[in-house]
Amino acid sequence: MNASSSSQQNRLGHRGGTHTESTLKSSAGQGGGARARAATLRATRAGGADRLVEHARAVVIGGGVGGTSIAYHLAEAGWRDVALVDRAELTSGSTFHSAGLVGQLRSTTTLTRMMMYGTSLYRRLGAETGVDVSWHEVGSLRLASSKERFEELQRQAGWAKTFGLPLELIAPEEAQAKFPLMALDGVLGAVWLPTDGWLDPSGLAQALAAGARAKGAQIRQHTRVVGVNVEHGRVTGVEIEAREGERSTIEAEVVVNAAGMFAPEIGRMADVTIPIIPMAHQYLFTN
Repeated sequence: MNASSSSQQNRLGHRGGTHTESTLKSSAGQGGGARARAATLRATRAGGADRLVEHARAVVIGGGVGGTSIAYHLAEAGWRDVALVDRAELTSGSTFHSAGLVGQLRSTTTLTRMMMYGTSLYRRLGAETGVDVSWHEVGSLRLASSKERFEELQRQAGWAKTFGLPLELIAPEEAQAKFPLMALDGVLGAVWLPTDGWLDPSGLAQALAAGARAKGAQIRQHTRVVGVNVEHGRVTGVEIEAREGERSTIEAEVVVNAAGMFAPEIGRMADVTIPIIPMAHQYLFTN
């Protein structure tokens, strides 16, 4: 009953390696020093040539929910010189196909706290940005149809208490009362978490993009990354192509690969292997 989909976001950095979003956040509070940037991208001409060279503190590749979230949180942390680029339109990749289910209790402390933070963000983001994320806090059920699974649910109930999550063990009949479409055959028990829910993934990405713009980030749609520049084992910027075919360079201190199912393609531009494989899944809506 509870599911989610995600893509790993990678920072292309030293020695062709990868760093996760948490690494970015840990450095977000550091000052820019002598290289502090203005709120808007500065543009120069490379060696007096016609090729435009811009400068950003961070470039985020990918306009899905991952990329827009990174842009939003970098801007919120004070990174004003942030540019997000997407080859098409925002949410046109795997975000558009996501089920949008939000379950907070995870297998690690970090993931659980991240999901709990996400839930609190979704509650307020619409009012903050004026973009409706269609957050529905309807709760979630996890079912057990074997003794081993029921024991796992009991452990999850104890695990949830350490985070202050209001997860409770309930009988099969109580679960059916909350979700009348389910059959009770073989169901031994369930857990119910009333603060879980679902939202519109595209609406969420649009809200995060609006929030990022309001905080000074720049969003560029129909802008394809055609190259990643690397010097001495470190990414220094990206080559981009606009819809009209014009190419330019954005020099950057940080480049974030948040391209979702296209992340391996971007990684190869910097000789980095991104182990992501797109997987199909199914979900249904009920009235």
